[in-house]
Amino acid sequence: MLDLDFKRTALVLIDLQCGIVRAFDGNAVVKRAARLVRRFRAHDGFIAFVNVDFHDGRDMLAPSCDAPTAPGQLPPDWGTLVSQLNVEAGDYIVTKRQWGAFFGTDLDLQLRRRGIDTIVLAGIATNIGVESTARQAFELGYTQYFVVDAMKTASKEAHEATLKFIFPRIGHIVDTATVAG
Repeated sequence: MLDLDFKRTALVLIDLQCGIVRAFDGNAVVKRAARLVRRFRAHDGFIAFVNVDFHDGRDMLAPSCDAPTAPGQLPPDWGTLVSQLNVEAGDYIVTKRQWGAFFGTDLDLQLRRRGIDTIVLAGIATNIGVESTARQAFELGYTQYFVVDAMKTASKEAHEATLKFIFPRIGHIVDTATVAG
């Protein structure tokens, strides 16, 4: 099992919310993430539950690109974190309006104020929200552990590309058992 200093390490879970978990058939990811939550809670570790949601839809990213996200009505529970994570009243929740969890949020501020310099990262989608957050965390100087069996994306190829080409350059690849026992 990974020997973590829970005073200096945060668990950051990306977009484990009803709308995204449904869209990616992410129940297995949620189950593993819940194990990570239990380990961090048992050691009084800091957990950041990150979701993506929008005020009125006009705050969504919409620059010109070849494969834009299809516009449409989001279900009412789109941004609600899944109940299996057992989010508690005092937990820290980051609502982002784009892919990465650092840009435009106070996540970095909250981590630094607590003396946190290490992140355990998991969530959906590997090559979008998780990878964007990981790149931002690397640029901010955080040590990172990527719990790759607690991640998923739309295709095996996209998931594996991030694991092969990006994550080894910016952190350490681990699995749920290594972190949570």
